[in-house]
Amino acid sequence: MRTKMIHRAGMLAGLLAIALPAMAQGSNASRAADASPGLSLIPLPTKVDVRQGSYPLGAETVLHAQDATARGVAQQFAAMLGASGLPTPSIAPAGSSTGGGIRFAISTDLPGDSPERYRLSVTQDGATVQAADARGLFYGAVTLWQLATQRGGTSLPAIDIQDAPRFPWRGFMLDSARHFQSLDEIKRILDAMALHKLNTFHWHLTDDQGWRIEIKKYPKLTEIGGCRVAAGEAGIGADGQPRPYCGFYTQDQIREIVKYAADRHITVLPEIDVPGHAQAAIAAYPELGVLGSRPPVSNQWGVHSYLFNIEESTMKFLEDVLTEVIALFPGRYVHVGADEAVKIQWENSARAQARIRELGLKNEFEMQSHIIKRLEKFLEAHDRRLIGWDEILEGGLPPEATVMSWRGTEGGLEAATQGHDVVMTPKSHLYLDYHQTTSPNEPPGRPTQVPLEKVYGFEPVPEALAPALRHHILGLQANVWTEHTRYYARLQHHLYPRLAALAEVGWTPAARKDYADFLKRLPAQLQRYRSLGIAYAKTPFEVVVTAQEQRAAGTAQITLANPLGYDIRYTVDGSAPVPSSTRYAQPFTVTPPAQVRAAAFFDGRPLADATGQLVDRDWLLRRTSDALASCPEGGRLLLRLEDDGPRDGDRAMFNVTIFNPCWQWPQADLTGIARLRVRAGRIPYYFQLAHDEVNRKFEPARSAHGELLVRAGGCKAEPVATVPLPAKPDADGFVTLDAALPAGLAGQQDLCLVFTGDTRPEMWVLDEVRLVPR
Repeated sequence: MRTKMIHRAGMLAGLLAIALPAMAQGSNASRAADASPGLSLIPLPTKVDVRQGSYPLGAETVLHAQDATARGVAQQFAAMLGASGLPTPSIAPAGSSTGGGIRFAISTDLPGDSPERYRLSVTQDGATVQAADARGLFYGAVTLWQLATQRGGTSLPAIDIQDAPRFPWRGFMLDSARHFQSLDEIKRILDAMALHKLNTFHWHLTDDQGWRIEIKKYPKLTEIGGCRVAAGEAGIGADGQPRPYCGFYTQDQIREIVKYAADRHITVLPEIDVPGHAQAAIAAYPELGVLGSRPPVSNQWGVHSYLFNIEESTMKFLEDVLTEVIALFPGRYVHVGADEAVKIQWENSARAQARIRELGLKNEFEMQSHIIKRLEKFLEAHDRRLIGWDEILEGGLPPEATVMSWRGTEGGLEAATQGHDVVMTPKSHLYLDYHQTTSPNEPPGRPTQVPLEKVYGFEPVPEALAPALRHHILGLQANVWTEHTRYYARLQHHLYPRLAALAEVGWTPAARKDYADFLKRLPAQLQRYRSLGIAYAKTPFEVVVTAQEQRAAGTAQITLANPLGYDIRYTVDGSAPVPSSTRYAQPFTVTPPAQVRAAAFFDGRPLADATGQLVDRDWLLRRTSDALASCPEGGRLLLRLEDDGPRDGDRAMFNVTIFNPCWQWPQADLTGIARLRVRAGRIPYYFQLAHDEVNRKFEPARSAHGELLVRAGGCKAEPVATVPLPAKPDADGFVTLDAALPAGLAGQQDLCLVFTGDTRPEMWVLDEVRLVPR
């Protein structure tokens, strides 16, 4: 299945070699049921006037282009249709004046001042796309393609569209440092961005876990810094030797990507992270660090303590790196990171403290500000502007710096109030590596929810910002951090369809956004994805089945839910649900065993494969870790983590709070239950916590290897069962533990399970727990 998807995407890129591959995504726009009836356009245009009639479209349709720029866009439009499996029009010879057909033309005689604006007009006699330059013309072609796909490529509705984006910065950031993407995968992301009318690709190229950009003056950055050995089994080869995980982009490959993006009207923004997130660079050149010793390239996630030192030689190194970066990336901005730079090493270094005094600075925050201001002046001298994460506000901000506000919108509000430009990218709404549903089918990552509706509902301009300063909000950007994104299918799951919601927030006027209308337009976008081989997330369109056992009655109450609220149809006899199947309105009762199948429908069509669940006693008496709650005392930062093996392919996943691992089965019915059967795994504790290390908790082991403790009636109660843990799991990486329960224990109880012993360097994790009847 994955091979087929990759083949289709490769074919798309080939068809659109000179132009942009086609695959537009949407957003929630429209108090537009009146403004654009029956149109599934994403993002929703600024102004739409639907008229009577249509214009036929097919292989015989002729495309006309006024000049070379317009001809390039005409070729892109034809390629979009072909990649979608629709008839491909021909392009008329230059200078042809035959009537009819579809015309692409550059025109400055359009209302508005955005360089990305366009006008699209379709009548019974033909169609015209006009724009101020190639960007707007291309975006008009994307809208025209969407209109064509909506009608199966046979006709275009008569319509007049005047359109321009709300924000000039509509971006997406990809972390290529934690996990590396191939050139082909980067290109497919750029294809998708262009068809969402996104125009900025922020490329995170350096971090503690890898340095991914070739710097010719410092070859060890990629020779050493471009490789790490994964934690646990994944880092050991079949021969028993360390198995490195390596990758970087040569300068020629970067030039190729920059050109590929420019052809698609996308600017590539490189990020070189300073002064923190520097462990890979220091592993390559230890003299850049504070300690002087060579650390490994990190195979752990979280906030690391390694910082660049503050010597003049290190500043020269950073300027040398930026010199080569500037030569590769012609865009206006260079990103210098500056986030999560914990100051522990500077605080504990006599040399760093002396250097702070030499420079007349008060503290470590002013030291970071000094570095950022130095780099800002260097970039300004090379006709570039500095942009950094919102930590650059700490200690004082360089006058021309732009702020990327990720910890919330407060940093952006503060920066804009000071007169600085801002890009909004708050983790609460725009971190797409966060889960989008509560489905057990979500991939590893953070179960913190950033659902489609939350992305769509984000407002980039704070209400508290004075109207006279609102022009400082350049736009918005979604981010994907790839700690848990080992391969491209997972990356696509994160991006689609949430990138569609992002596109509409960035493009469509706020007054025209309407989430309910967006959901009506979304199924047509899903069909475009399928036609182009885009592996979008299925979890928002699936039905989640949960059950509550009613043991005394011998029945189970079934609850169905679709994350997006689409219409649910279900059966209880194992047959596939169809539009005429029973419509779900409220929980219902079944007598086990029963085969429940359910699917979400829109306009009479299922949005995803039906969810099937055999409701029997075995299922009702079992919970996997994703179906359990965290104990109230379990602390923060719930993660969905992968096992560390096998080396390749799929791995088991566990939900666990890494600060105090504890699992709770709320109101488990223990009547007639003799014991618990727990399946547990063991994984490396691969997290750097910096100042948060003091918040990591665990119960001390009471025996050589620790215990499984079972509590009933609350997570602070005395244990009702204790089972010694083995020295290590079985050969399959798991161990099964039986915990006998007291004979008098009955009724509904909050069951809490915890493994004792230090969670470093490895921790036990719960895979599954079963109630075993007497």
